[in-house]
Amino acid sequence: MPELYGTEAHSPTEIAARVEDVGVAKAGLALLPMFTLAVLAGGFIGLGGLFSSVVTAGSELGAGPTRLLGGVCFSLGLILVVIAGAELFTGNNLMVMAWVSRRITLGRLLRNFGVVYLGNFVGAAGLAFLVWRARVVDPSGSLELAAGKCDLTFQTALFRGVLCNMLVCLAVWIAMGAREVAGKVLAIVPPVAAFVAAGFEHCVANMYFIPLGMLQREFVVRPRHHLDAGDLAANLIPVTLGNLVGGALLVAAVYWTIYRRGGERRS
Repeated sequence: MPELYGTEAHSPTEIAARVEDVGVAKAGLALLPMFTLAVLAGGFIGLGGLFSSVVTAGSELGAGPTRLLGGVCFSLGLILVVIAGAELFTGNNLMVMAWVSRRITLGRLLRNFGVVYLGNFVGAAGLAFLVWRARVVDPSGSLELAAGKCDLTFQTALFRGVLCNMLVCLAVWIAMGAREVAGKVLAIVPPVAAFVAAGFEHCVANMYFIPLGMLQREFVVRPRHHLDAGDLAANLIPVTLGNLVGGALLVAAVYWTIYRRGGERRS
């Protein structure tokens, strides 16, 4: 449909085919490259969180503009994942399209999800350790942010996770429609800024924010919060489930139904 979408971007039909092809390639990665790329992605998302925290600390712009600014800065993480190359669990939910088309097996899909999730945790928590030792963010602010995430009810965290990964996967989707680096960057920023400004929950981001808050507690005088591994798990479980529903079901499955259900294949 070039008359509608022009020549500067891939059409949605082309994007759907490319997403499937990428899903097949991701499923075929060897274990070590897959895990290493996942560690990088966790670190990249953590860098986005670090950038956001530093820029918005002490902001007097008001709640809305400050959250929007934080979201724009946080988009650094997904930009690094997409442009530099890395394996991010939430973005990889789009691989469901390749599975539904029977181009990869369920075992290959779950293998990728499991290895990448673990690698993302190692990368994100590892960056949290480095930031803690470097002392470059406000300890009390980090602890308050982590505690706020851990105080969410299961249902609230679940639905915030759903909404979050709808936007993250849409950011990846439209970035795949761009033909140049600048276009991919511009495509990523608005959806990511939107989910951060709205206060949605991203499991890999929380793998950075919550461990950092736990580590920063020692620098806070008379801390009000006592976070532990149980609090981390209580957040990650519903947020991860929500991210899966938002990305795999509400984006990947929907677009597969629209563009790939008839079994079309690119040559």
